[in-house]
Amino acid sequence: MRNPVTGPEVSVQNMFAQSAAVLTQPSPATFERYERGGGLRSALTYVIVAAVVSAVIAAVFSFLHSDVTFFGQLFSRLIGVPVGFLMFTGAVYLIGRTLFKGTGTYPEVAYTFALFYVPISIGMTLIGIIPVLGWLVRLALSLALVYFGFLAVQSSMNLRDQTEAAVTLVLAWIAQAALGLIVTGIVGSIFAVGRAATGQ
Repeated sequence: MRNPVTGPEVSVQNMFAQSAAVLTQPSPATFERYERGGGLRSALTYVIVAAVVSAVIAAVFSFLHSDVTFFGQLFSRLIGVPVGFLMFTGAVYLIGRTLFKGTGTYPEVAYTFALFYVPISIGMTLIGIIPVLGWLVRLALSLALVYFGFLAVQSSMNLRDQTEAAVTLVLAWIAQAALGLIVTGIVGSIFAVGRAATGQ
């Protein structure tokens, strides 16, 4: 079903099949094939699935790491994964459209990025369980995120110039990092005020 604002809706099962296609045949053309196949609601549903899976895995295995807690892992991922995704894809859309006159729509950007972000982020969580070797594989998967993001920017924003696509991706990452610091600071301040008010 197609919504004029959010785009068509697609099942999670179909999105997994599309993810397999873009991961095994990486190119702007492959992303082009699917970018209008779903919309914003489908992308968010898919990302929330990744958030839930990652949160449960990270929380269950939190005992393997001394610097995290069960509930810390659970709630930080349930909230952080979808919020981070929205901030990053929103930045990609705004920067690509404003600086380089990209012609993609936000639902197309969100859907395109969700197709590779969801399986790779789940993979990173699974690998993160391993305390010693996990960081090396996580680095490789992080580089894969950059590579697929580069292809997805070209497709979803119709930026065929590789330099423009790369600059859009880098600026979006900087924007997300800056927004993340601001949000973290605000939330931390709220908790600090709450603790001070209750005398804890």
